[in-house]
Amino acid sequence: MPNEWYGLLALGILFVAIFIGFPISFTLIAVALGVGWIALGEVSIHLMTLQFFSVMKETSLASVPFFLFMGYLLEQSGLMRRLFHGVQQLLGGVKGSLYLAVLITATIFAAATGIVGSSVTLLGVMAAPSMTKSGYDVRMSAGAITAGGTLGILIPPSVMLIVMGPVVGVPTTDLFAAAVMPGLLLAFLYIVYCMGRSYLNPALGPPLPMELRPENKWVVVKELSIGVIPVVVVILATLGVILAGIATPTDAGAIGAFVVFLLTLVSRTMTWDKLKRAVYSTLEVSCMILLLVAASNYFGAIFSRLGTATMIADAMLALPFPPMVMLALILALIFVLAWPLEWVPIVLIVVPIMLPLVQKLGIDLVWFCMLVAVCLQTAWLSPPVALSAYFLKGVVPDWKLSDIYFGMMQFMVLQLIGLALLFMFPQIALWLPAQLK
Repeated sequence: MPNEWYGLLALGILFVAIFIGFPISFTLIAVALGVGWIALGEVSIHLMTLQFFSVMKETSLASVPFFLFMGYLLEQSGLMRRLFHGVQQLLGGVKGSLYLAVLITATIFAAATGIVGSSVTLLGVMAAPSMTKSGYDVRMSAGAITAGGTLGILIPPSVMLIVMGPVVGVPTTDLFAAAVMPGLLLAFLYIVYCMGRSYLNPALGPPLPMELRPENKWVVVKELSIGVIPVVVVILATLGVILAGIATPTDAGAIGAFVVFLLTLVSRTMTWDKLKRAVYSTLEVSCMILLLVAASNYFGAIFSRLGTATMIADAMLALPFPPMVMLALILALIFVLAWPLEWVPIVLIVVPIMLPLVQKLGIDLVWFCMLVAVCLQTAWLSPPVALSAYFLKGVVPDWKLSDIYFGMMQFMVLQLIGLALLFMFPQIALWLPAQLK
């Protein structure tokens, strides 16, 4: 059997095993080693050694635990709760103020962590009780929380972009710069939609009841200034030095995590138990991500050595479609695959398979990465497998899953509009990287 067909066999075994429920990282290693040994012999062992050591020496991946630690510190310390509460109190008299508070908090928290589960869970715990008590529409509330939570997968320092950079061969700093405008565009679409509907139909998002509003808003402003703004400044400064090219993501992440840790101590919101939980969560998620990257790199090396990726690219190039139609088909495939799968196997398995085709079509890789990122973010809101719904249901059991689904689908339409705008106007993603060079 030709080596190219061994690659297809490995891909088929891999997807079947993942759908059954086998651990992705160990399945990647086992399938690559088994098929690779049959087709290539000892070369498969050498490729394993090479790929695992190359991941260990990839300095950009060292930023993953730093940014995760920053996010978990903010989650455990309660500083993001203070931000949400402060914005809520400050805008209490505005229709739809809780939607606005959720989305502002989600956008800021997205700049501190790239983990969707943490964002949706934290936003649900913070916002759902206030929304229920204030008579907010359950569907729109669920949609705002889940959509806002998914911004963490896109807005830098997104862990997904840190992982995607070495896979595609694009500097992480370029991906960070390219993701800023699409992330803000989506947040803007969410805010306009929520505030517009609340203005047209105040029953969807009534102003806060008088008993929940502060007597003196200057107290709220003071609390925001002292307790929260320093954290926001640290997050923005961390991203700023990365985008300006002053520091690498790894250096900036380390400094940002350390400064946020100091701020949690100064604000007296951190305890020993909370710190331990933040450290353990960081260690657990970091090990999972880095093992997955090493395993997928090994599988990709075997897959490429067998020639299957080139065969697939040549077969798709033979189709009588222009490049933009081909790109749309690739995004549609990724969107469908992202329903049952998380972003990790998509970025580490599917994207490398499609990469030769994308390069031969002459598509800008930074733009392609942004399209993939927004596409994967959209899939987080796509029933029936949308994990964001289950994260929210877990912390707000009183809300019906059907209502959460209906709420998410409203925002999924907004996501698709954002994806279409990015597809039609590549400069949304490419303008900022060009300005920073």
